[in-house]
Amino acid sequence: MSEEAEFARLAAIVRELRQKCAWDREQTLAGSSRHLIEEAYEAVDAIASADGAEIGEELGDLIVQAIFSCTLAAETGAPDLALVLKLAADKLVRRHPHIYADAKAESTAQVLVQWDKIKAQEKAGKQGATQSAIADTGRALPALMRAEKLGEKARRLGMDWAGAREVLNKVREELDEAEDALARGDLAMLSEELGDLMLAVANVPRFIGANAEETLRRACDKFIARFDSLEALAAARNLPLTSMSPAEIEALWQEAKKSRRSADRERSKN
Repeated sequence: MSEEAEFARLAAIVRELRQKCAWDREQTLAGSSRHLIEEAYEAVDAIASADGAEIGEELGDLIVQAIFSCTLAAETGAPDLALVLKLAADKLVRRHPHIYADAKAESTAQVLVQWDKIKAQEKAGKQGATQSAIADTGRALPALMRAEKLGEKARRLGMDWAGAREVLNKVREELDEAEDALARGDLAMLSEELGDLMLAVANVPRFIGANAEETLRRACDKFIARFDSLEALAAARNLPLTSMSPAEIEALWQEAKKSRRSADRERSKN
């Protein structure tokens, strides 16, 4: 069947469930935001796993939740699904004049500059809009992703570090300031300096062709794998982690790291 027919069938099922399923009838628009976030992160996790079947399933769940949220929103007077789709399509056409009009944009950088200019024009026409070119950037995103997006936006506006080395220098500077605040016992200033430190760290990956979210996700996965190895070593030696000293745990952690590296090397050979 065609994409259009399948999409129409899915939307009809979502609307029918809203009317007939007890769970669906109880849902609210405010509550649906949590499900949207959950499905989005599950789709991201599937993409990271590179499992084609799982990617398809999780993206499907995300589409279902988006349609369901549109259905709930329409009940409050917001645009219905058909209008939401129309507005989304209109926005894409409007923000790609190099495709749908006579504008010129040959490179990614030119496309992004043009995109920002169009967004600024759109925002200027909205009631109560701020004049800042960066104030609303990534406002709804998790802080890590927003920090990186702010850096990207500042770069397009002409302000950025020259490269990864300069960002790392800034990280060291912020770390020194955090340590000074800690030494003085100024916890409020320490919290502020830690925020500056985290903002700088979040912007390092983009200078090496990576992104902050995926970089941290891989680090979390690595930590879990190493902690699993640490637990296995401790269990094999009948060593309760809660009874071990920090030095003993550190020694076991280094052993676990070495063990995981060896296992990873063997896997890469195969």
